[in-house]
Amino acid sequence: MNYHWDWGILLSPEPGGTGTYLYYLFIGLGWTLATALAAWVIALSIGSVVGTLRTTPHLWVVRLGNAYVELFRNIPLIVQMFLWFFVVPELLPKGLGDWIKQVPPPWGSYIPAVLCLGLYTSVRVAEQVKAGIQSLSRGQGMAGTALGLTLGQTYRFVLLPMAFRIMLPPLTSEFMNVIKNSSVALTIGLLELTGRARAMQEFSFRVFEAFTAATVIYLMTNLLVVFAMRALEKKVRVPGLISASATAGGH
Repeated sequence: MNYHWDWGILLSPEPGGTGTYLYYLFIGLGWTLATALAAWVIALSIGSVVGTLRTTPHLWVVRLGNAYVELFRNIPLIVQMFLWFFVVPELLPKGLGDWIKQVPPPWGSYIPAVLCLGLYTSVRVAEQVKAGIQSLSRGQGMAGTALGLTLGQTYRFVLLPMAFRIMLPPLTSEFMNVIKNSSVALTIGLLELTGRARAMQEFSFRVFEAFTAATVIYLMTNLLVVFAMRALEKKVRVPGLISASATAGGH
């Protein structure tokens, strides 16, 4: 049986009355990017702190950081998504839990999705930050100490600025992973790009057109991210550390 492609369906009105199916998918892209960007802020903030703490000489701090990483790294993302959406409100005080359950859509799904993706990705960022700091020569930290800087000042002014330049390629990959992983949020009712592609194929029965269009949109979005981050990488690249950056990117 030959399948007849009908790309004109993308310009047909969708049943919700928001416009064409193509516009419907682009609204989903907006929710995908909103989810990914908010989650990335959480991931980069927490991951940078945890990754840095795991390189300090304080053993108990390192162990706490390692426990945090192992906790979120060893639970599948979809399970964590369900825990945030279904279980966490039940563990909170009744008044707060009931309020969370009554948050109207799409925010009732958006907030758990952002928190889940942010914390899940933060452990991956923490690993990149730790690797970036450890890739620097010990002489840089010793030079900071020799200048009279405290441990915190050495990290802030010497180690972290250099490490983040090295980490740009792998961090770019992690950000693209956040964009792709946001598709898991459809399991808790967030109509991001994948969720809307699925809704489109249910309304129109054009499964190939719906998911092909979503695939192209994901591809173009991630390519834009890659080009933007490559431009930033070239701007902040440190001479002599190009090979280190390439190595980190291939990690």
